[in-house]
Amino acid sequence: MMEGQDNIWKRSDEKTRVVLLPLFHPQKKEQVLCRPPFRFSSNHPSLDAPLCIEIQCSVSDYDYHVKLLRLLYLPNDSVLDSCDSVKSALGVLQVAISLCCEEIAQSCIQYLEAVPWDEKEEEEILKIAPHLGPEAMHILARLHPVNQTAAKNVIISAIRFATSLDESFPPFTDELKTSAQEQIEYMLSEDEDAPLVMADADVKAVMKTGLFQMFSAFETALNRLPSGFVESPEATEQKVLQSLLDIEWMCSILPKLDMMKDFVMKWVDMSNNVLEVVQDEKLESGIWVVKAKLMSVVGKVLEAVGYGNVILPAPSRVQFLKIWLPYIRKIKPLLDLKGAEDESFMYKMDSDLCQSIEGAVISLVLACHRMTKRRY
Repeated sequence: MMEGQDNIWKRSDEKTRVVLLPLFHPQKKEQVLCRPPFRFSSNHPSLDAPLCIEIQCSVSDYDYHVKLLRLLYLPNDSVLDSCDSVKSALGVLQVAISLCCEEIAQSCIQYLEAVPWDEKEEEEILKIAPHLGPEAMHILARLHPVNQTAAKNVIISAIRFATSLDESFPPFTDELKTSAQEQIEYMLSEDEDAPLVMADADVKAVMKTGLFQMFSAFETALNRLPSGFVESPEATEQKVLQSLLDIEWMCSILPKLDMMKDFVMKWVDMSNNVLEVVQDEKLESGIWVVKAKLMSVVGKVLEAVGYGNVILPAPSRVQFLKIWLPYIRKIKPLLDLKGAEDESFMYKMDSDLCQSIEGAVISLVLACHRMTKRRY
């Protein structure tokens, strides 16, 4: 201890005193002045012991001790932001718990709960967390068996917002819908337990209701398109486009739930009305973004039917081709021409979509041909 420091201790009261913590291990020595002491728990011996506290640490956790002592200088709301890796947070957490630094320990726990772990990190957490007391057990919550009821309620709530069945917060409906759609996509792709919950009958029932809600919103916006386009073209087109984007999102979700047939059947039923509206003479030279997005949705339906993912009766397959094939042949060159005339035109049918539609149409035609040969 430096000469004269004992006078500082005498002048400092309980709330403003400085605590000196030297760290010792065989190869290094570092002394860090730490204030204020309220960052330690009230049951830590530092409040009653001399102001110089010696802490013995091993080579392996020396850096974590140093980092914790540096964290003591930060405001409480900055500690969590300073966590930069699972390994570091786990090391600091062990030191924080041993020194009764409750606030820093809680920040480390919050960080570890929030970030993803790789396989090695998970093994390390499983090995260490059970020995850190009840405070650290929250970290292991994600490894416990899923509460099916709770998970189902979360997914149902997300579906209701994603399909606009729940509009409890009108000012934020669009933001909540987008966020819920992203959450469902994440759960289906990253959460190993979510597909099991998604197979629940109640979840599928809500999803089916949401699907019909989306189709209803699309039909309503579509039927208003010819008259609304004259009065307010951009707003009217945007309304239809948003409904089409929601329907396209459904196309990416429903195959994972084995529910694409519900989508296809509804789309087949409304196809005549859709084409009647988009081919209205008032819209002949406009709504290109809607027409292009329409081809994207039709392509997904053709793919589902053409490759046998959804089985339709032969007459329905033939009728579907008769409805959409002439329009595809008409709109494709128009979109290409618009793109050639205007380099900024972004609504062309890309090569992947064209190949997908072509392959699905060929598959459907061959299937219909085989069916005809069998009859004769």
